[in-house]
Amino acid sequence: MPSYHGGVAELAIMLLIIGAIVLVAAPRIMRKRGAGSDWVPGTLLVTGVSPRPNDMTGEQYVTITGVINGPTVNEYTVYTRMVVDVNAWPTMGQLIDVVYSPGNPEKWAFAPSPVPDP
Repeated sequence: MPSYHGGVAELAIMLLIIGAIVLVAAPRIMRKRGAGSDWVPGTLLVTGVSPRPNDMTGEQYVTITGVINGPTVNEYTVYTRMVVDVNAWPTMGQLIDVVYSPGNPEKWAFAPSPVPDP
């Protein structure tokens, strides 16, 4: 009766190698799919925000609810949890410049700050 243990070990090693390649390549692929050149500018009206931590400093998680208005959406409701600096905590009613994917406005981010002229 033939033994298949060698084949199983080879298959396991192949799966391990493939998994390692995926782990190395995935972040690079995801970065390319991030806020890309095809994202459009818009504004987020904050309609809900988690309480600001009083005794914390630095970056903390905040939960934000709001509506995005832009060239391809009107009053599109979004909800997310993200990291922000406690000193820049969003407030209810605040208008924030954002960029979002025109194909899926659920993918959005704060607009990059303009670089000041030297």
